[in-house]
Amino acid sequence: MNLTGPDSALTGEQRAIRDVVHEFAVEELRPGAEEADREETFPEDAWDALADLDLTGLTVPEEYGGFDADRTTYSVVNEQVAYGQLAVATALSVHCLATSCIAKFGSESVKDEWLPEMVDGRPVGAFCLSEPQAGSNPAEMTTSATKDGDEYVVSGEKQWITNGERAGVYIVFAKVDGADDGITQFLVPADYDGVTVGKKEEKLGLRASDTTGMTFDSVRVPEEYRLTEEGRGLSAAFTILTGGRIGIASQAVGLAQAAFDEAKSYAAEREQFGKPIGDIDAVRNKFADMATQLQASRLLVREAARQEDEGEDNRVAASMAKYFASEAAVDVTNEAVQIHGGYGYMSEFDVERFYRDSKITTIYEGTSEIQQKIIARGVLD
Repeated sequence: MNLTGPDSALTGEQRAIRDVVHEFAVEELRPGAEEADREETFPEDAWDALADLDLTGLTVPEEYGGFDADRTTYSVVNEQVAYGQLAVATALSVHCLATSCIAKFGSESVKDEWLPEMVDGRPVGAFCLSEPQAGSNPAEMTTSATKDGDEYVVSGEKQWITNGERAGVYIVFAKVDGADDGITQFLVPADYDGVTVGKKEEKLGLRASDTTGMTFDSVRVPEEYRLTEEGRGLSAAFTILTGGRIGIASQAVGLAQAAFDEAKSYAAEREQFGKPIGDIDAVRNKFADMATQLQASRLLVREAARQEDEGEDNRVAASMAKYFASEAAVDVTNEAVQIHGGYGYMSEFDVERFYRDSKITTIYEGTSEIQQKIIARGVLD
């Protein structure tokens, strides 16, 4: 599909980055995606290749060796990586959440210690906010941090942690002294005593991405690794997640575009009733709807990114993009399966995986219902 409207505003450099990452997605990510999904194994070679492209330092300032991408460039990269393999795009976005937290809230010594290595892809970063009983409402978390001299003792459980097995550093949110207004953000290295990775979850989709629980059992964290002032961790998380939601929306667009392209190729080749199914009106109407949802999604994503890049308050725009694009990805991948007919239900066809993967985009980094709440508050209150 050659709908250039949203991309016509990209700079020459951004278009060049888009094209390079798209080629990488097609040649390096897509060929191994089915096996990685089937084996439920993350493709570490793909991660190393991302690092070679400097993409694991996407949100890190240049002074620490990073790419220092603006939000539009970040969006473009996420879209194209997801076009190749959503599991890799998800791992990258969570790693970027971790590096963003360190870059924005860490001391100079902490940034000097961690960011240059994370730019090179190791250690991998993870973001530990959700808990078994605190998903959409993180204020209900029970993980605690108690000050003890020049250290904090962190204890609690986290859930649904992307990069849980692979991570070398965790960004952990905990309530200082158990106070509801004491949520604070800490950097916790994976090799600290008391850090335990839970079981790897078996999932509907995104199966190549490792998702685990985490236990922090009286982990002693130096005061220097407290990234935010006590009680400022949740507002800091929301700041970071606003940008992250643009990334997820971008991934939803990339996944939907991949499904659209697969369906388009199939419709041109598959014949029924003596002609390609792409010539049948009922099928053509599906493509009209899919193309419209794709174009609208990409426009919303670009607008949310533009607002951030120009210093505007983009919380509502980011939620609109994440809400619409993720729901559209479910619709588009569903129609792609339908266009493939019985073959679409078979795992040998990529659209089957796209369909399973799409659902998570409506859930992680804020469910569709949470995005609706943010949008309604923004336009009504």
